Amino acid sequence: MQTTESFFETPSPSRFSGIASWLITTDHKRIGLLYFFVVLVWFFIAMLIGLAMRTELMFAGRTIMGPQTYNAAFTLHGVIMIFLFIIPAIPAIFGNFLLPIQIGASDVFFPKLNLLSFYLYVIGSIFAIMSLFRGGPPDTGWTFYVPFSAVTRTNVSTTLSAAVILGFSSMLTGLNFITTIHRMRVKGMGWLQIPLFTWSLYATAWVQLLATPVLAITLILVIFERVFSIGLFDPARGGDPLLYQHMFWMYSHPAVYIMILPGMGVVSEIIPVFCRKPIFGYKAILASSMVIAVAGSLVWAHHMFTSGISDVAILVFSLLTFIVAIPSAIKVFNWVATMYKGSIQMSPALLFTLCFIFLFSVGGLTGLLQGAAGANIHIHDTYFIVGHFHFVMFGGTGFAFFAALHFWWPKIFGRMYDFKKAYIAAVFITVGFFIHFFPMFVLGMMGMPRRYYDYVPKFEPLNMIAGFGAYILVAGIILMFVNLFLSFRNQRSAADDPWGGTTLEWSVPSPPPLHNFIETPKIMTYPYDFSSVIHKYRKESSS
Repeated sequence: MQTTESFFETPSPSRFSGIASWLITTDHKRIGLLYFFVVLVWFFIAMLIGLAMRTELMFAGRTIMGPQTYNAAFTLHGVIMIFLFIIPAIPAIFGNFLLPIQIGASDVFFPKLNLLSFYLYVIGSIFAIMSLFRGGPPDTGWTFYVPFSAVTRTNVSTTLSAAVILGFSSMLTGLNFITTIHRMRVKGMGWLQIPLFTWSLYATAWVQLLATPVLAITLILVIFERVFSIGLFDPARGGDPLLYQHMFWMYSHPAVYIMILPGMGVVSEIIPVFCRKPIFGYKAILASSMVIAVAGSLVWAHHMFTSGISDVAILVFSLLTFIVAIPSAIKVFNWVATMYKGSIQMSPALLFTLCFIFLFSVGGLTGLLQGAAGANIHIHDTYFIVGHFHFVMFGGTGFAFFAALHFWWPKIFGRMYDFKKAYIAAVFITVGFFIHFFPMFVLGMMGMPRRYYDYVPKFEPLNMIAGFGAYILVAGIILMFVNLFLSFRNQRSAADDPWGGTTLEWSVPSPPPLHNFIETPKIMTYPYDFSSVIHKYRKESSS
């Protein structure tokens, strides 16, 4: 069995060694790990910024920062969490590491392009940092709404450039995944034998490839507006701010599904393994992923019900918003049906998955209120939207990311973590999350506007509760990562298949060798049969 140390020292097929071999590597597993460590740094930076904002909002009036600093923190928290963590986290880390192995390939189709996408991600990160120190931090919010983003004197152009560069990184990753799945599946693996995690990355990659150019063009036009005063979006120069909203949300609502679809794929892999049951409705789940990718690109204007669009447009986009909820509901139904009468083996990965289902369902149901035009008028731009967004994005994608970490950590690093600490961390994270974000629904119903630096005293009690929840949430996240990284001190290596999984990544050593497979992998019929796994675990239990 290959140890963690030998994995990190595995020579890449080049004359370089040490750090240089990592910086020029084309091995998809090493690139996935490079993404992991950089994404993790950005996640902690954004988390600390968010904690500082929550501390400021625990009390009415100034607490630890002024309004301009708060606006800058608000913008950077959103930009980092959206463009540097949520969008790339699961596809760039687990997709890069596991997708080729799950389809029996030795690498991605374009290894050098894969490395280029990582360096574009790093360059975009550098541009985001530069915006802090040159010309004043941006204060527009992560949506960069015009006309404010076109006229503000802060350094918005650098932040816009960072988002454009990160968009190109995302597009290259999507192109690579699509080509790899089409061209490099092991002989004998048909489309209905592809694991659901890979299917989710496939659906996501198409959205990345088709929707991201819209955002890139839009943000470049805002830069032109600022530099050349050409009057595309600024009404003072003859522009149309509504045009910007259409172009921005034509990408940014599909981006919601870029963020959540890979998380759904993670959940679809974890539940069958720990329920010792084939996934219920394999074809329905993969079809719903593709339907979400398509329908999710058609509902952007529900963000604009208060912007002055026509009544017919409101009716159409309201209907489409309700329709797009159907495939998501199909997934939730199939996950619960898979657990029904399953031989459930609890694990930290499954616990995070169950929390995902609950929190994502809350976020999805509150999203339906925003699809109804009448209710949307009252809750638009209130803290209700903030609560909904975080329940879907962090309660969804964030918890799926944590579940994926605990599920594939033994495979990636060859080490087992402490289950007790993992359970405690999961409870802290879930309880802290709920205490933090659920009061925002009530605050929104009470009329508290989002993005405001200060508020009237009647909102203070719930903001104080939300602040305490933020500290519990951060404590749980820190405990979780400390527990995972302490596993490197564990001298006991992880088994090749510690969970009883049946997809191809569990058939290779932990961590995987350089070229993934020593011999051509054997393809099983999907959904995979867990009867042999159940027999093995019953035999171990009886002995």
